[in-house]
Amino acid sequence: MKADARSAARFFEKPDLSRAAVLIYGQDAMRVALKRQALVARLIGSEGEAEMRLTRLSASAVRADPATLADSLAAQGFFGGQRVVLLEDANDASAKPIESALQGWRQGDAMLVITAGKLGTGAKGLRKLIESHQAALAIAIYDDPPSAEEIDRQLAAADIANLANAARQDLHVLGSSLDPGDFAQLVEKLSLYTRGQAEPVSVADIAAVAPVSTEAQSDAAIELLAAGKAAELAPQLTRLDAQGISPVSLVLAAQRYFRLLHAAATHSGGPDAALASVRPPVFGPRRNRFMGYLRGWHPERLEAALKTLTDTDLALRSSRPIPAHAMLERAFVRIAMLRQNS
Repeated sequence: MKADARSAARFFEKPDLSRAAVLIYGQDAMRVALKRQALVARLIGSEGEAEMRLTRLSASAVRADPATLADSLAAQGFFGGQRVVLLEDANDASAKPIESALQGWRQGDAMLVITAGKLGTGAKGLRKLIESHQAALAIAIYDDPPSAEEIDRQLAAADIANLANAARQDLHVLGSSLDPGDFAQLVEKLSLYTRGQAEPVSVADIAAVAPVSTEAQSDAAIELLAAGKAAELAPQLTRLDAQGISPVSLVLAAQRYFRLLHAAATHSGGPDAALASVRPPVFGPRRNRFMGYLRGWHPERLEAALKTLTDTDLALRSSRPIPAHAMLERAFVRIAMLRQNS
């Protein structure tokens, strides 16, 4: 049987124990793994694996010995309770042993949870087998961002319920833009960070555990540049130079930031519309600072800044010997002065 989005969400929330098998498949392996993990936890609880109510099988082992799958489904545990047989990385070659095992399945046997990547619709394929089986369920996991309701359910599962409105909005932005695995880690960290906290989870709490930008070391210098604080740039650039941050990497980071400023300043829908499409998202205190910097820049000054950065990038990459640090410092101070004079 093929599940639509609503019935799939209902099954993950409250699994139907009368099902013999469920197939979870999709192109994004992380999304599939997270759904599988949540489903198995629902079925057997946190102690299920310790109580030997979970059997893990590989697709290659089942193809080599098809009887292993049927035997695992029919086996009885020592502790009673729901049992699960997990078959991971299945494909169309797994269809025949799965079909044979399901023919002998009876109520009270373990539920078979199958994970797979992208599957075709061939008549003898795995997807067709599960969709046509009355006691089985096929659930496709798409790469679409999760809905607000799905994000709220994930937060509730981590006992994050007391949220300030701004914090909830930021988590919805992060949940719809981050990789599912990264967002799951963020939720776990946030749950631990705010455990026992009486006041609502705040934007600052999220910022404290959110993934750090790959150019975090250069963020301070770029923000001084965007703020037009020319006098503070030289010592900051000297510190970064001592840490081994190359002038080229700083110019590239500045180009990305100033392109974003220019996009926000010129977007027909306004800065909010421009920032909505940014990945990774700009949120919380960083977003507030960004909007403050933006108010001090006119589009033509931003274009001049981008031209200076492009010229500096080309000069730094040239084959002739140049004083790279001095050239970077001059370019950044010149750009900061544009902000001061705008």
